[in-house]
Amino acid sequence: MPELEALIEQKLIDQLAYGDSQWTYRQDLKTEEDLWKNFRYILEQNNKERLNGTSLSDAEFEQVKNQLQFSSFYKAGEWLVGENGKVMVHVQRDTEKLHLVVMNHEHIAGGSSVYEVINQYQALDNKDTDESTVRDRRFDVTLMINGLPMIHIELKNKQHSYQEGFRQIKKYIGEGKFNGIFSAVQMFVVSNGVDTRYFASASDGELNENFMSGWVDKENNPVTDYIDFAKSVLRIPEAHEMIARYMVLDEDAKRLIILRPYQIHAIEAIREASRNGKSGFVWHTTGSGKTLTSYKATRNLLMDIPSLDKTIFLIDRKDLDTQTTQAFQAYANNDLIDVDETENVNDLKNKLKSDERQVLVTTIQKLQRLITKRLTEGTPEYNKIKNLRMAFVVDECHRAVTPTTKRELERFFGNSLWYGFTGTPRFAENPYPQLGDLPRTTEELYGKILHRYTIQNAIHDNAVLGFQVEHNGPKNIIDETDASAYDNELHMLKVLDVILNKSYHKLGFQNGKGKTYEALLTTSSIQIAQKYYDLLKRVKNGETSLIIDDRIKQVLPDFPKFVITYSISENEEGSQVNQQKMQESLDDYNNMFGTKYDLSQIQGYNANLNKRLARKGAKFKSRNEQVDLVIVVDRLLTGFDAPCMSTIFIDRQPMRPHDLIQAFSRTNRIFDKPKTYGQIVTFQAPKLFKESVDNAVKLYSAGGTKEALMADWDEIEPAFRKALSAVKVAAQTPADIPAMSRKEKEIFVKMFQDFDKLFAQLKSFTKYEYGMLEAYGMTEKEYEDYAGYYANLIEELRPDKPDTEDDPNNPAVDYDYELMAYSNTKIDYEYIINLIQNIVTPENSDEDITPEERQRKIEEIKQYIEELRKENTKIADIMANVVYEIELDDSKYKGQSILNIIENTKQECIEKVIDDFCLIWFASKEEVMYAATHYRNGEIPNESAIKATVDFTSYKAAQDRALPKFKYYIQMMEELRKTLDEEIKPLLTQ
Repeated sequence: MPELEALIEQKLIDQLAYGDSQWTYRQDLKTEEDLWKNFRYILEQNNKERLNGTSLSDAEFEQVKNQLQFSSFYKAGEWLVGENGKVMVHVQRDTEKLHLVVMNHEHIAGGSSVYEVINQYQALDNKDTDESTVRDRRFDVTLMINGLPMIHIELKNKQHSYQEGFRQIKKYIGEGKFNGIFSAVQMFVVSNGVDTRYFASASDGELNENFMSGWVDKENNPVTDYIDFAKSVLRIPEAHEMIARYMVLDEDAKRLIILRPYQIHAIEAIREASRNGKSGFVWHTTGSGKTLTSYKATRNLLMDIPSLDKTIFLIDRKDLDTQTTQAFQAYANNDLIDVDETENVNDLKNKLKSDERQVLVTTIQKLQRLITKRLTEGTPEYNKIKNLRMAFVVDECHRAVTPTTKRELERFFGNSLWYGFTGTPRFAENPYPQLGDLPRTTEELYGKILHRYTIQNAIHDNAVLGFQVEHNGPKNIIDETDASAYDNELHMLKVLDVILNKSYHKLGFQNGKGKTYEALLTTSSIQIAQKYYDLLKRVKNGETSLIIDDRIKQVLPDFPKFVITYSISENEEGSQVNQQKMQESLDDYNNMFGTKYDLSQIQGYNANLNKRLARKGAKFKSRNEQVDLVIVVDRLLTGFDAPCMSTIFIDRQPMRPHDLIQAFSRTNRIFDKPKTYGQIVTFQAPKLFKESVDNAVKLYSAGGTKEALMADWDEIEPAFRKALSAVKVAAQTPADIPAMSRKEKEIFVKMFQDFDKLFAQLKSFTKYEYGMLEAYGMTEKEYEDYAGYYANLIEELRPDKPDTEDDPNNPAVDYDYELMAYSNTKIDYEYIINLIQNIVTPENSDEDITPEERQRKIEEIKQYIEELRKENTKIADIMANVVYEIELDDSKYKGQSILNIIENTKQECIEKVIDDFCLIWFASKEEVMYAATHYRNGEIPNESAIKATVDFTSYKAAQDRALPKFKYYIQMMEELRKTLDEEIKPLLTQ
């Protein structure tokens, strides 16, 4: 029998509250009123002097309560940062303003801190919500600091997944249960006793199960049992430190980030080393959040080690300076310290001279110029800067600071500690070149390794994705390194065919417009990169034998949107040609995105491209602002972070182990559910590449390749065949499904989920071609029917109650599983427009099509319009009418733009709807039109202007039973919203 949840709950409380623990179990606190009384008592006890020995009046405490009603968990996090470590509330008492300390982060595990545990708190129904769906809830266990709920825990028994706890929390947040005093919660924990996860607080819409983290010890051994987790994470001081030291506020995204265990262990290891005056390095695999870890490490060094004057975060290359500095400033904006970017060498010098203790972000190049060219030996400023007690934190230390440069800097800054971060350390197997007595490995350069977190660890913990690698290219050539096999247009067209026509799933076309992924194409030289750029332009213009498939165009008619980036100084000999070619590509970029970059603004172009690729900000969620493919030589292959990048296409010879892993790691950031691994496709030297990849992965996984490299086609394809057979055994045809018993349906659902996972993997290989399914014994129509029945069965079989016991004799069905292989991508509006345009004979064209061919095309367009009708009847009606007119008269619209005709018709429809509305309500057409074009998320931006410009007198005169003025305003705005939603919005949607 599985252990009862009540018993699991009691064991957790016993572990937390008894023995040498500082947690006090408060069995008496069950309601919000209880919690406010308790909080009030603690607040008054901790502020006796500030309150002059008097208690807060009820009115004064209402002021406090109002300050603690947070609109979001992020807002609570901003407040909890405090002022110099003190978290305050402010009370107006007569003419005096009282500043009361709620929490003091300097008092971790002592001082004014009070630690309490409660359970079975009654979260009552929020009367503002729909009472038919929302009811009272009981919370499991909550940990409070100074009377405020900080960490909330939901427990399940072993028969249920911890994910049920996650979904329960998400539901409670959506129901408004985490309001009032519970709006301050910063961290959630879910467990089924044997598997435990934690995550930062967020709204129900923002919670993402991908960001749940398990705990590991310093050696990366999993700590999954809930009691062991409590011993490691929830005791004091650790629990308070999670809130005070290891929570980060990302101002750009307006979200809380809680560090993962390996990040915390690394920061603590650096702290311990610095206290002992030791340097060292952190090996954290690329993609595991080194920027965030290094930010907290840099910040904590300054806060923890009073003897330090400055901490400097060192990075390489101007083009990455912007990305890293922006990330640091987004994290630091609500923190206790300032992060300063150094704009130039003089700025760096002035900041080093200042007496202010600071965290500085600067490049290695600026620092070198400062000490070699901008300081005069023996001067006061020289001596002051030289004698600073410094800690350097070096990002991507395998390349940011060479052995020569580091020795030069260490000799100048004699009182310095150095901490390197790298995902790809230099070992004896891949050392720096021999240069006299200079260090050749990362350990020789920085000191002992302080913490290690390999690719294998990260993939196991779901911190990054694994890699799916395909080795294409000529198979049976004697010399795989022979450049003549690759440096020709035939080879390049084959490469582009794979990228453009055989990467549907790699690039996420199944996700639909605006949600596809990006890719890199890396080549061996600038000249080849330029050739690819020019060839792609020709392909897109229809000037080569390579045709982009209709399936691609249906989703993205403008595919591919591509750019190129390289350093003009990379090749001095051809720099003039490179500058000319780069200006041409800048012109293309400017035309694509409405920018105005020229050669003097390359740094600005690169910064803009980086932001565009990272898709940070709502602007870049739009297809109009997105890029599909970036052609590079070495730029962006290290230190660049774009989670929506899924694939790297490599048309060059195998790189060195550290360069390979760095390049691969551009693709394996966690992004969304359909992105399940980083995709790697090579086009040269398949045998050599496979050997190089295996060796590199072994080196940086500390031994094996199994965890990091996904199975290849030869493993997946037989497993897929077997899974398809299992589906057919479970249900010979889709039509058999309705008559099956419940148990048979559950078996089918489980078999179809297994099949779907393998089908999705198969589809992601470039070997897979559309229509191939039929060769395995299932037509596309059958597959779609199976998928349709599957969707119905999931709802039919889903348990009514989340706590329903599972039948151990039945297969485990994941009711929240989302099909990965099934693609129901919408036909793009522009694609249908282009099809209609193609049946309208252009002026002065000698090209004729037969009546039969023309009618076939018309019937195809009609089918697409009917598909569109499911999403947007109004635009479908307009298109259908245009096609009907063309069908009746083949000269109709001859030589005209179909896009303009349909857009004009849409505008006429909008005008008529608005005219009709204004006629009824006597509203200003200008204001209502403005509302129509700026209406977003139910918000009318100019509501007051509409009300101010209506002619109520004329309305009243025209109506037999006119509404009173206040009701008139209310009903008019309700009708306007309805009109905008039902009549206008569909016409503005494409």
